[in-house]
Amino acid sequence: MITVGNIKIDVPVFLAPMSGATDAPFRRQASKFGAPVVVTEMIAGSELATGRKDMVWRIARPENTYPFVVQLAGRDPEWMFEASGIAAKAGADIIDINMGCPARKVTGGQSGSALMRDLDLARSLIVATREGSDKPVTVKMRLGWDDNSLNAPELAQICEEEDVKLLTVHGRTRCQFYEGHADWSKVKAVSDACNLPVIVNGDINTSKDAQIALNESAAQGVMVGRAAMGQPWLLGQIASELTGNVFKAPSFSTKLEALCEQISDSIELYGERLGVRVFRKHLAAFIDSAKELQIDNAQRDNIRRNLCQINNDTELKSEIKKLNHLSNLKIEAEVQ
Repeated sequence: MITVGNIKIDVPVFLAPMSGATDAPFRRQASKFGAPVVVTEMIAGSELATGRKDMVWRIARPENTYPFVVQLAGRDPEWMFEASGIAAKAGADIIDINMGCPARKVTGGQSGSALMRDLDLARSLIVATREGSDKPVTVKMRLGWDDNSLNAPELAQICEEEDVKLLTVHGRTRCQFYEGHADWSKVKAVSDACNLPVIVNGDINTSKDAQIALNESAAQGVMVGRAAMGQPWLLGQIASELTGNVFKAPSFSTKLEALCEQISDSIELYGERLGVRVFRKHLAAFIDSAKELQIDNAQRDNIRRNLCQINNDTELKSEIKKLNHLSNLKIEAEVQ
């Protein structure tokens, strides 16, 4: 168990903030299947403060989600102050600052991991965000900008001085983007440099990965990102298995029902036309990862392509439910 301010987290397994992926409908499913903590997509502080519609969408709080973590990004302390207050009023329990995003459109604006090259500005943003609301503030970072500037421990010390409550460290530098493999052992330098809870992130796909990452990093928890796409139950599985419990996987029909729920939530949030289109990336990831579909790659590609061309939500739900037949065919063959 760890504490973030006055919030207790019994099993620190976090769903990573992923732009275009961890929207409210997906976070709702992850929470439903047992994810202890979910984080919003990265939200630009200035654009949230000025009411940009897509940023307001990103701050939607799914029902039955606690704690609700909103991640903000920016380089202007004034806007981060304003956005912190807006996030708190929207129901955020924790406010996270993005100092790790490697995308050029983010770092080009001196936000995300670019802040690891300007620690004075990073400190100013932490102070502004903390003063903008009464919610505990956390920070997500990388190991550094490149291999010649692995300054995550220095940033961690600044975070501790400025009353940050928790750190998440992705085991790559910004210049690595997502290449190679995350180096969990290098996160240990951050764990050693401060007294804050540290969450290790990067290439954690299974509970085995999670345990190895914890051991190598001396972190107190893990954050799971891309592996959760199409598998919102993965967080619950990892949390369960890390605590020595047997995870009861949802049936294939339950997974299909969850997909249909996600379609409905997506339409409610974005409207019918955009809601179906936004959902497609989740559907494609599900088709790619579904072990229950005992089909070859060509068949899988064909199913994915056909489903992702459907624009009507009623028709799409009907076709998704028919996938259960492919799973049943395998079961029947095994019985015979």
